[in-house]
Amino acid sequence: MTERTIDTDKFSASLRLRGIDLQQKRILMTRFGGTAQESDLTLPPNCGGFGRVHHFYRSRSNDWPDDPLPMDPALHALGLPCSDEIQVQVFQNAICSWRCWYCFVDFDLLSANPRHSEFKTVEELIDLYLKEPNRPKIIDLSGGQPDLVPEWGLWFADALAARGLSKEIYLWSDDNLSNDYLWRHLESADLARLASYRNYGRVGCFKGFDEESFSFNTRAQPHLFDMQFKLMRRLVEAGFDVYGYTTFTSSSDKGLSNHMSIFIDRLQSEVHPLFPLRTVPLPILKFTPTRSRMGPQHERALLIQNDAVRAWTEELQRRFPKELRDRRIFQHRIN
Repeated sequence: MTERTIDTDKFSASLRLRGIDLQQKRILMTRFGGTAQESDLTLPPNCGGFGRVHHFYRSRSNDWPDDPLPMDPALHALGLPCSDEIQVQVFQNAICSWRCWYCFVDFDLLSANPRHSEFKTVEELIDLYLKEPNRPKIIDLSGGQPDLVPEWGLWFADALAARGLSKEIYLWSDDNLSNDYLWRHLESADLARLASYRNYGRVGCFKGFDEESFSFNTRAQPHLFDMQFKLMRRLVEAGFDVYGYTTFTSSSDKGLSNHMSIFIDRLQSEVHPLFPLRTVPLPILKFTPTRSRMGPQHERALLIQNDAVRAWTEELQRRFPKELRDRRIFQHRIN
């Protein structure tokens, strides 16, 4: 049976109402204890159960391109030496308007479920973070979908600056490019302040390389694939230090090389000519929450992504000289 597609606008609006307390400036945060996601964590939850420490590694196996995010932008901004692995303090909000089958987060943790979430102010989260021994210098606002509550990033940046921590902590946020709430719910002056915050970067994830793969991955309506390019362009034009992730799982490998060429055409023409060089393909792996969601088509998608990433790499090699491809990811200037 084909799953119903998500009404993204309606679902997003409903989740936002449950995911933010504007009057008291609180965000609905995931509490990790007792969740399926907890069993996949390499370290126990920290920050009173509302945080987790994640290890990012540059090198990956199976001929996938290296992943320099967020380590290269963060370490460069902080004036620290380059590294091939880092630890990051992650906070995860408890709402998301899409249901990607490969998401490592329990769907229970994406629906404002009160059993696994609690409202917290950014001040409370920072207090919990500062109590941690050997705390990472990078804080990742993840989800969920942080941009359903874009005030979260702004409040966090303002709170770090007010405490004199903006020079020593790098703030990073994730975005699945599902909505325009950043512009809808922040004033232009607030948006400009966040974009100009000295140690802030963000990444937006393209969920597939064409409409079919996008809808297969997200359960969203296929035409919303186009919106991802428009939103990323707006982020670039707003002055954010923004990067891209992309996932290549698909239910079909028909015309794969052609679809990949068109996808990269669109990144160049609709976002920025250099944006493919600021975009990193993410290999999809199996996690505890994903295993029960997977059927034969998903198992096949895990194989198709390997062919897709080869097409991606070959296309980049054709379009960009090696000297350009070898630059650090933040050196590709787009604004």
